[in-house]
Amino acid sequence: MQLPTRKPGKYSTPNLDLIISAKKLDELKRDFANLKKKRPPAAKEVSRLAELGDFSENVEYQLAKRRLRGINSALLKLEYQIDHSTVIKTSQNKMIEIGHQVTIKITGQEKIYQILGSEETNPAKGIISYTSPIGQALLGHKVGDVFNMKIAGKDVGCEVIKIN
Repeated sequence: MQLPTRKPGKYSTPNLDLIISAKKLDELKRDFANLKKKRPPAAKEVSRLAELGDFSENVEYQLAKRRLRGINSALLKLEYQIDHSTVIKTSQNKMIEIGHQVTIKITGQEKIYQILGSEETNPAKGIISYTSPIGQALLGHKVGDVFNMKIAGKDVGCEVIKIN
């Protein structure tokens, strides 16, 4: 008997990539501090609206309560990320690792990619995830390596030019 696969509910543990840069960790800590500041006024608003009575028809109360739950949920998610994240530390190793910026030559064009966790990807800025097909293909190679990688179902020749 096969069990049905279901989407995670809204109260399930989020599937987060916990490998992040120091810059991203600082950003998470700032967001956490900002939300901490917003929480007391939101809680006061809920208690003020609760005093008006009749919760079933008090739309303002329901909206304030929903806002407070959203803040609490975001705080829990950020706290989990901050506590369980692994900060990327690049070594001076001659092999491509997570955190390195890599210059490669693909089909005669030079491209620069930085390999980070999936929480920080931005392909328009050249930041790719280590779990992406290109990121996985690059990990472990050295300057001067020539190899093939699959991009959009095609084998493409690639050469590593520089690792920062």
